Amino acid sequence: MIGPAPGAKVMVATRPVDFRKGADSLAALVAAEYGGKPYSGVIYVFRAKRADRIKLIWWDGTGLCLMAKKLEQGAFKWPRIQEGVMRLTPAQLGALLEGLDWRRVHG
Repeated sequence: MIGPAPGAKVMVATRPVDFRKGADSLAALVAAEYGGKPYSGVIYVFRAKRADRIKLIWWDGTGLCLMAKKLEQGAFKWPRIQEGVMRLTPAQLGALLEGLDWRRVHG
């Protein structure tokens, strides 16, 4: 898998979101709910109620990108559900996307 650049800023929304939302709706959610700037190049990560689904949005300089992944077996290791967002390192995001325990990865 192609992962994020080493200097990328990654923010995880810890509460589940409606997975029917597309890139524009998720960008609006970032701005309204989390006070973030969806067109800044930051990678925003979202989870569904079911822990086996993940969506990412980011601005690549030319357009808003959306990535979605569903694990066929198992579940992603999510941070505990709370209000707001938390930051991950690019290495931790790579582990999360592979279905590994991101808490074991250190910058």
